[in-house]
Amino acid sequence: MKKKLSDLMEKYGPVALVLYFVIFIGVWVGFAVAIKLGFQPESAAGGAGLIGAAYLATKVTQPLRIAATLALTPGVAAVWYRLRGQKPADPPPEA
Repeated sequence: MKKKLSDLMEKYGPVALVLYFVIFIGVWVGFAVAIKLGFQPESAAGGAGLIGAAYLATKVTQPLRIAATLALTPGVAAVWYRLRGQKPADPPPEA
């Protein structure tokens, strides 16, 4: 999976990176909201605990987030390039 991810980064670059972080932040916020709805912290330490718990839950989903990034990046890049009126850059030839 590491090879596929590095190939994806080489081919799509910033589009893949931005998509990965959008998925990451969405999952993190989703877990924070879900935890908050079931748990009411009453202090600043409780709030920090909420963010930490959401981060740990997000780290558990990392293989799924990587798989989603691998699956979604080509389609998102195609839409991005079409909207921008650009053609994707060809990757450099292998030596």
